[in-house]
Amino acid sequence: MRILLHSTYYAPELTAIAKYNAEMMRWLQSRGHEVRVLSAAPHFPAWKVHEGYTAAWYSHSVEAGVPVWRCPAFIPRRPSGLQRLVQIASLTLSSVPAMIRQAFWRPDVVIGVEPPLLCFAAARLGALLCGAKVWLHVQDLEVDAAFDLGILRGRRARQLALGVERLLMAGCARVSTISGRMAERLLAKGVAPERLFMMPNWVNLAAMPASASGAAFRAELGLPPGSKVALYAGNMAAKQGLETVVEAARLLTRREDLHFVMVGDGVGRPRLVELAQGLPRFHFLPIQPAERLPELLALADVHLLPQRRAAADLVMPSKLTGMLASGRPTVAGAEAETELGRVVEGRGLRVTPEDPAAMAGAIERLIDDPALAAELGAAARRYAVETLDMEAVLLRLEQELQTLLRPGR
Repeated sequence: MRILLHSTYYAPELTAIAKYNAEMMRWLQSRGHEVRVLSAAPHFPAWKVHEGYTAAWYSHSVEAGVPVWRCPAFIPRRPSGLQRLVQIASLTLSSVPAMIRQAFWRPDVVIGVEPPLLCFAAARLGALLCGAKVWLHVQDLEVDAAFDLGILRGRRARQLALGVERLLMAGCARVSTISGRMAERLLAKGVAPERLFMMPNWVNLAAMPASASGAAFRAELGLPPGSKVALYAGNMAAKQGLETVVEAARLLTRREDLHFVMVGDGVGRPRLVELAQGLPRFHFLPIQPAERLPELLALADVHLLPQRRAAADLVMPSKLTGMLASGRPTVAGAEAETELGRVVEGRGLRVTPEDPAAMAGAIERLIDDPALAAELGAAARRYAVETLDMEAVLLRLEQELQTLLRPGR
């Protein structure tokens, strides 16, 4: 098959959507399919274009064997809601000539990834020009999240955005998403059940051995022997509600054996650094190379996964797959009826979202009860092995692509 991916995010970005896009395209290529990628200059989550790339004009490279075309776009340094809209619009427009060019390659399938949804318009155009099937993969319900979290406001603006969403989803050969609750919302938005496909975020278990050790990170941070670590690793933005972690650490300053570590980048990081000033045993680290991810996740005695209440079931944190595979328990801010709450139940402790006291209590419970922590961590690893293995998930994707292109086979 010839498969063209259009997404704002792609390697060498290390986090979230970019990671899954790159792993998917490399895997499909390894299976003998021809793949190409249209993307923007790598800039996420720091909102700074990576060295060696440009956002000012088109460029082409081959990255890990995958041909990648980069389209110019406005990259705001500190993105507001309006600046994000300008960025998305600029990439959508610059993608049109690139899509026209790729139409001559005649892909069988054009896959677009949300967020951002508006850029999917270019993918729809490319598929129309060459008669390809069009596939939308929904990582976040971006429109709902933007308004529910207050990033965008206004009743008329929301109605307009939902109208554009319905228009872009209409007629897709497939719409896939990563969680059951997000699938329910897509059905409610009018996606036909026979066109909906479940494709959870996966984890490369071969690169994530249960025996990984966080000793190197403990040495780098100068942690005393026997100390415990509560770890957050991921994007630092509005939907995470990371202030909850800082306030939980403030409530646990009396625990001299407990260290908090936050790893990553994003528009919210400067604010978090400011809030954590003066807190003992609170550490910040930059985004780590992909090859160090297993030992980074193994640094944790407890993983932390805060989330704002308004984001429930609009997003499914991509970082959760690695947390589960690490074999450590997670403390997650989630209500019982949410998808995140369902996944964490029995594999960690679920607490009320945006409640620092509840998070602090759950952290303390796990570090004081190593038997419980070990039991929950083992259950988390089993879930990852049985449900989230990269090879199994991507084999299902390949089979669905073949079914889509060759009905009856």
